[in-house]
Amino acid sequence: MPARKAQALWHGSFKDGHGHMSIGDGAFEGSYSAFSRFEDEQGGTNPEELLGAAHAGCFSMSLAAGLSRAGTPPNHIQTEAEVTLERTDAGWTVTSIQLTTQAEVPGVDAAAFQAAAEAAKSTCPISRALGSGVAVSLNATLHNP
Repeated sequence: MPARKAQALWHGSFKDGHGHMSIGDGAFEGSYSAFSRFEDEQGGTNPEELLGAAHAGCFSMSLAAGLSRAGTPPNHIQTEAEVTLERTDAGWTVTSIQLTTQAEVPGVDAAAFQAAAEAAKSTCPISRALGSGVAVSLNATLHNP
C-alpha cells in the first residue's frame, strides 16, 4: 500500500500568521490560522477537525467491514467525531474524541451492532495510531426501518 501524504504551508508568526493544508492530489484544501484553531473564526479549518474527519472516516469504514464480514452489510453509516483540545501541563493536547455514529443495517440486532461498533472503535487504524494517550469514546445508534 502506498504511503499517504498531506501538506501544510505556514506563513508568518503563530498569532498573526496563516497557513494552507492539502490532502492527496487536491482532494481537500483549506486555510487555517491560530484564530480558526483556538477561536471561532469562520472559513478556516484546523488540525483537530482534520483529525476528527480522518477518525470518523476510518471508523465508518472499519464498522462497514466488520458488519459486512458478519453477513450484515450496512445501507449507510454516518459518523461524527468531536475532538477536544485542552491546555494541559504538557501544552495544548487532544484529550478526547467522541465518536457518534448512526447506521442502517438490515438484519442486525442492537447487541450485534454495538459489538461491531466497539470492535471498529478499537481496531480502526486511526484509533490504533492515537494509542492510549487519547480517550476515544463512542455513541452508536442503529436506525432500522
